[in-house]
Amino acid sequence: MADSHAIANAITNLRAHNIEVRLVESREECRVAVLETIPAKSTVGLGGSTTVQQIGLLDALAAGDYKVFNQYEQGISKEENQRRRRAGLTAQYYVTGVNAISEQGELFFLDGIGNRVAAVSYGPEKVILAAGVNKICRDERAAWARIREKAAPPNAKRFGADTPCRETGKCVDCEADARICNIYVKIHRAMTPGRITLFLINQNLGF
Repeated sequence: MADSHAIANAITNLRAHNIEVRLVESREECRVAVLETIPAKSTVGLGGSTTVQQIGLLDALAAGDYKVFNQYEQGISKEENQRRRRAGLTAQYYVTGVNAISEQGELFFLDGIGNRVAAVSYGPEKVILAAGVNKICRDERAAWARIREKAAPPNAKRFGADTPCRETGKCVDCEADARICNIYVKIHRAMTPGRITLFLINQNLGF
């Protein structure tokens, strides 16, 4: 878990890079704050995020007064799943997590097929990120190391991906067809102030 100095550095530098930050103390506080941020009837796209699930936000959005393009709904076809992922790219709001955050105020993402990083980078009018303070890293090198060592292997196991790291818990930079570490994105600065809002939760959450 990041110390108070690291958290303060990250917040200051993120804001200097046109990324809004709201520090919240609990899962419930984060869930309520995000729901208050998204107006009723808004269209909402989703990106894969253990943190969003852990704080109950995914279920709350699905049950709320929003048009959610929920590719995680049980029983939908592969074709419908892809349609909803594409629809999320032009939603009014896009909700997801982030894999790592540097004290220098940068956001780091790892993606398998690219829909999440595409939406965060460009498309939806507003992007809402939820992350625990455990995602804060000293610098860029530490951020990428965190992704390879702490995020990718447990995510591969969660997805049931047929990759070496699923079994060993260690990244070997494989060439497996099911590899989830395909697209790496760093956001140094947001061109549009306030388009991206990070809800930083003062707990350890996600991978």
